[in-house]
Amino acid sequence: MINMKNNTKVIILDILIAILAGLIVGTAYFFFQNSNGFAPGGVGGLATMTYHLSGGKISWSILMVAFNLPIFILLTILVDRKLGLILVLYMSVQSLVPYVYELLKFKPYCLVNNGEDFNLIFACIITGVISGFGFSLMLKRFGASGGTYGISALLKKAKPDMNIAYVSFIMDASVVAIAFFVYGMKITPVVCTLLNLFIANILVDRGLAGIKNGYKFEIVTDNPDELSKELLTKLKHGVTEIKVHGMYSDTDKYMLVCIINKRQLGEMMRILKARKGVFASFEKVNEVFGNFKRKV
Repeated sequence: MINMKNNTKVIILDILIAILAGLIVGTAYFFFQNSNGFAPGGVGGLATMTYHLSGGKISWSILMVAFNLPIFILLTILVDRKLGLILVLYMSVQSLVPYVYELLKFKPYCLVNNGEDFNLIFACIITGVISGFGFSLMLKRFGASGGTYGISALLKKAKPDMNIAYVSFIMDASVVAIAFFVYGMKITPVVCTLLNLFIANILVDRGLAGIKNGYKFEIVTDNPDELSKELLTKLKHGVTEIKVHGMYSDTDKYMLVCIINKRQLGEMMRILKARKGVFASFEKVNEVFGNFKRKV
């Protein structure tokens, strides 16, 4: 019974995240991309450029479904049923959102104030930021965010030895190259497409790295009690003590392990520099699970 409840909660959360991610990406595409003369990467980029070539006569929402749905159906049948259905939901929401905005008579960024305030570079940056956040939600939860993944997974299924990283690169590179011809053989749309891809990937990397990050210090000392007491008092984070042996000095020592927030880095440095005979190193940790702050 407990497992059934937990499974139900997981499924509901999966559905909500897929809907939220689709809403975010669809919003970015409608307001800042579809009508602004550049394309995103992957399969969505092909749909956007087809929309441009049609002069807006074919709905972008229909094109997104037409380009992505066959891929996701094959993914559902041949590779992963649950993931395929989640991607179908995500793509459906992403495609439906711009259509709803059109029905509500919302204007894209390029038409606000009759285009007087329009800036193509701003449109690229904002699209990358917003859509990148949506992509990161999908990738962190499901490990996939669109048609490019579906194609890669299908190719991997057919040829297990294939390096699928090249597939994503080739698709994005192809979109960039095709954009040059689709948008009137101009450099600006190519630059904007590259900028959009770059910013979206930065947001994805940041999202995958995690928000709750910090720094892990490993501190070797002869006086662990006094130092750990100061760390507990001033930084209010837990400290773990490990007994170690120094090979150079051939003496027993202690290593203190402490994870702190980024804003506490300066205070930690001041504490360590004030003590003699302390050897310390630190590294960035991308995600911290549990409560690593001392309860006071």
